[in-house]
Amino acid sequence: MAPPILASDLEGVLLPEIWIEVAKRTGIESLRLTTRDIDNYDELMQMRQTTLKANGIGISLLQEVIAEMDALPGALEFLNAARSLLPVVVITDSYYELLQPLLPKLGFVTIFAHNLIIDEDGNLAGYKFRLENGKGRALAAFRELGFRTMAVGDSYNDIPMLTLADSATLFCPPEKVINDYPDLPITRDYAGLLARIQEFCAVEAVTT
Repeated sequence: MAPPILASDLEGVLLPEIWIEVAKRTGIESLRLTTRDIDNYDELMQMRQTTLKANGIGISLLQEVIAEMDALPGALEFLNAARSLLPVVVITDSYYELLQPLLPKLGFVTIFAHNLIIDEDGNLAGYKFRLENGKGRALAAFRELGFRTMAVGDSYNDIPMLTLADSATLFCPPEKVINDYPDLPITRDYAGLLARIQEFCAVEAVTT
C-alpha cells in the first residue's frame, strides 16, 4: 500500500510573499520580484543580497517585518483540514532564520527550508541551499520511500516538484507561469484545493 503525502510550497500558498512585505516596508521596488517573476532562484537571491547591502538593511529588519505577518486568510484552516487527511510537508526556498516567528501561525507544520549566512554585524552575507533542486529531490525521495505524492505550488521554483508528483496543482499562479506550463491544473481557492486533495486520497483508497 502506498500512503499519500502532500508537498506544499509556502509563500503564495500559505503565506504572503515575504519579500513583497519587505518591499512595502522599505520602499525598495526591486525587492518585490519573486520566483513568480524570475525563474533563476540563485540570480534572484544574489539580487536581493546586493540590494540589502546597498541599502544597509540587516537581518533584524527582515525579522521584524516577518514577525508582523500572518498566514493568508483561511490558510491555517485549510492546512488543518489537509493534515486530517494526509501528512503535509511544506517545502520552501525561504530560510529558517526568517520563518521562525511564523511557525506557530502555521500550526508548526513540518518545513524544509534553507539557511542564511549572517555576519557579525547582522547583515546578510550569503545563503546556503539545503540542496540544489531541493524541491524536486524531496519529491523524488518521497516516491523512493514508497509514498504516493501530491504537490502544490505557484511559482517557477515549484515546477520541479510539480512535474515529479503523481498529482500536481498550481495554486493562484500568475499568468506568466500559466502560459509557460499550460498542462498543469490550476486551483484558485482553498475549497477547490481541499477538494483536489480529497480526490487524491480517494483514488489512493480505491487503488490500494
